[in-house]
Amino acid sequence: MLDTHGRAAVQPIISKTAHNLLKVGLSANHVTYIAFIIGIISSVLIYLGQPIVGVVVLWLSGFLDAVDGSMARQSKTSSSWGTVLDVTFDRVVEAGILVALALRHPEPNVLMLFLLLAISIIFTMTIFLTVGALSEKESYKSFYYQPGLAERTEGFILFSLLVLFQSHLVFWTIIFIGVEITTGIQRLLEARKILKS
Repeated sequence: MLDTHGRAAVQPIISKTAHNLLKVGLSANHVTYIAFIIGIISSVLIYLGQPIVGVVVLWLSGFLDAVDGSMARQSKTSSSWGTVLDVTFDRVVEAGILVALALRHPEPNVLMLFLLLAISIIFTMTIFLTVGALSEKESYKSFYYQPGLAERTEGFILFSLLVLFQSHLVFWTIIFIGVEITTGIQRLLEARKILKS
């Protein structure tokens, strides 16, 4: 939701950063790899008990994840391979955060909720990617970016809440699961409309 409706507000900063990184000789794929490495570092910091620094680093990773797409468009180097890298690395970074939190909180009830959260993310992303691959609609991405209640920014907010308020981990995980399932159903209903033959 925030990505769809709030992108215009932050796009000038993203575009300027993209322009500057292109000027110093970095490519979009370089920044995709850098964002991925930073995202993994975030997981390590969270595991080591540095939640605030971990969240700051996570958001830096997320910012660069937005910048790489802008770089590809500015340099006219958008590619299907870049999209595959981007989407794959996003999921690995998210999994890393869950693994870091699971290692710090191995209680059975928490682990079960994390499993349900992972399943809800898989459910939502499966619909998102399938609709993106099958739809003839276009967006600023290299495939149809299906809007929903939880997009990338909402995911970062919810992961941040999990990390920063670990004393309320069960509560925030249940909220996260609810948001993901709602988004998945929302996207499934939209998919029925736009893909109906």
